Amino acid sequence: MGFWGIDAVILTQKGKPVATLRSLDDDSHVKTRICQYEALKDGRAFEIAKQFVKSKIQGQNMVLKKYGLKTDTSVKLKVNAVETDDLALLRRRLTQIEAKFSRFYFKQIFGLFPERIRPERRRTYRAYDGVNNIFNLGYELLQWKVHSALVNAKLEPYLGFLHSEQFGKPSLVCDFQELYRYLVDDFVIQYCKGLAKRDFMFKSEKLSGQKRGKREYLNDNKTRDFITRLNNYFECYLEIPRIRVGQKQTIETLINEEALLFSKHLRNEKIEWIPRMGIIA
Repeated sequence: MGFWGIDAVILTQKGKPVATLRSLDDDSHVKTRICQYEALKDGRAFEIAKQFVKSKIQGQNMVLKKYGLKTDTSVKLKVNAVETDDLALLRRRLTQIEAKFSRFYFKQIFGLFPERIRPERRRTYRAYDGVNNIFNLGYELLQWKVHSALVNAKLEPYLGFLHSEQFGKPSLVCDFQELYRYLVDDFVIQYCKGLAKRDFMFKSEKLSGQKRGKREYLNDNKTRDFITRLNNYFECYLEIPRIRVGQKQTIETLINEEALLFSKHLRNEKIEWIPRMGIIA
């Protein structure tokens, strides 16, 4: 693969990226990554961080609108109104705005779930109930797609703009994942309509210290079914023109193209970067 100067991302059987093969004489990633570092110093990071939040909320509003729920378009103005020259402070304020809207969002979409499996509220890491863990699994599969797209676009996955840099945290992956969570949400809403309590099982897991507890997950058969269907869903088409040819593209292609457009923006080959959004009717 390296003989032709083609990068390759090594994936597990489930699609998780675990390594990259790159030609020894391929330095095409250097310029992009230098520009990515520079963007954190020249002021562009502030607008980029805001754009991630505005686009995430736009996508969530699309889901709310699709299901006839109440939207809130005023959040964009709140994001734009945040003014500071401290990136860490900007991140905190944007996170507060995003978190408040997410509570508004999930409170409504959880009403779409069958009462027999409906969660009370959104729980992320180490959730106890089955539906929240379905969301978490869906986001994990999305994260793998995003990680591969960023590597292929010559970007540094561990240098983000909205999420802070921490050891072992792929912060740019976390940033880009925010753009497409709403599509996973839409899929999960549809998938869960036919689920029953028998489709879930409990696992005893270590919580902290010697303490153990039970968490609810889809059973093994349903987990395999969910992964297969979500991967197929990433091949569904959105009415968003491709960069070169075509008036629509798959969700996975959109993720890959958006990473390339973001790279162009960092290299000053594209003045403005506004993520393209769409939803399956």
